[in-house]
Amino acid sequence: MIAAIRALPRTVWLVGAISLFNDAASDMIYPLVPLYLASVLMAGPKALGLIEGIAEAVSSLLKLYAGVLADRSGKVRRWVIAGYGIAGFARPLIGITTSWLGVLACRFADRVGKGLRSAPRDALIGLSVEPQQRGLAFGFHRAMDNFGAVIGPLTAAALLAAGFELRQVFLLAVIPALIVLALAFAVPEPTHATARTREPFHLTVVGLPPTFRRYLWVLALFTLGNASNMFLLLRANELGASPARVTLMWALYSGVAAFLSTPLSALSDRWGRSRVLGTAWAAYAVAYLAIGFLPSADWALWVAFGGYGAVTAALEGTEKALVADLAPRERLGTAYGWYNLVSGLLLLPASLLFGWLWSTFSPGTAFVFGAACAAAAALLLPLWVHPRRQP
Repeated sequence: MIAAIRALPRTVWLVGAISLFNDAASDMIYPLVPLYLASVLMAGPKALGLIEGIAEAVSSLLKLYAGVLADRSGKVRRWVIAGYGIAGFARPLIGITTSWLGVLACRFADRVGKGLRSAPRDALIGLSVEPQQRGLAFGFHRAMDNFGAVIGPLTAAALLAAGFELRQVFLLAVIPALIVLALAFAVPEPTHATARTREPFHLTVVGLPPTFRRYLWVLALFTLGNASNMFLLLRANELGASPARVTLMWALYSGVAAFLSTPLSALSDRWGRSRVLGTAWAAYAVAYLAIGFLPSADWALWVAFGGYGAVTAALEGTEKALVADLAPRERLGTAYGWYNLVSGLLLLPASLLFGWLWSTFSPGTAFVFGAACAAAAALLLPLWVHPRRQP
């Protein structure tokens, strides 16, 4: 495994380093946003659902647009630089907001940056490796991303323990953002990317295989129950966890995901994407039920967050590797644009519905709905999509 990771192209390593520092900046802030909304700005689950849903929906539309343009021009570097730059400078501004509308504006700008970079970055990784390396490459990228998500919450927890206020922690996130921007300028263009400027511009699934389209439908079902992870943090806080403990639980989740992303995603190179992804989605349902029905923030909640990290490790890289399996190389940017559109755009109704179920009925009702969607998607994937096994 170590030799295979070392053999990955320089581009994959460089993009991994960018994700490491970017998520360190992002996750200094991410687990604190629901606490900031609730304790400082006095906003509840409905406002959180609206903020996350709108931000992710806009991001998803931009992911498709950027992916299509990357296919047409054969250029990805400009999108990577712009995306990381916008997000890096928008996030710290949450620290100077005075209402939940200000948080919405900052999250909106953050997700705009993510929308511009995501599909071109994923296409860059897919174009840089051989088919038998896809699970490993995307798993490694997700591992670096999640290692950053460990560093960020631990840094935030240390700053809070040292007496810094929430606003000050937000502002300090600009430091790793500057490192990210410097690394983004070092990303090379893939040498074998080809321009497609003569093809009419369209944002449809025209030219993408029927199997890939069916995969998008199953992914949509799973995503409908996959609300923002901020609800997990809000749940931990509701069960009695302090802000410092919430950030440490998020660090545990990210740490488990970081250590397991590479081996579990690489497993799909040998066992097949459908088997690994279907199992991960089924385990997701179990993790949601556990977090939704725990009575207190004791040791069991720590175990649940760790288990959720293992589930995330298995599904993130495998989902993206399956896109590269099902889509032609010349439409890979568009395919990742559609993947990100579906997985992000549905976060708006998913988050709004989750917040409504939480507020109207109970947290348990919301988590049951999410678990049901994941279980249904796990059953439908091998029956309808039939993704081919990889050698």
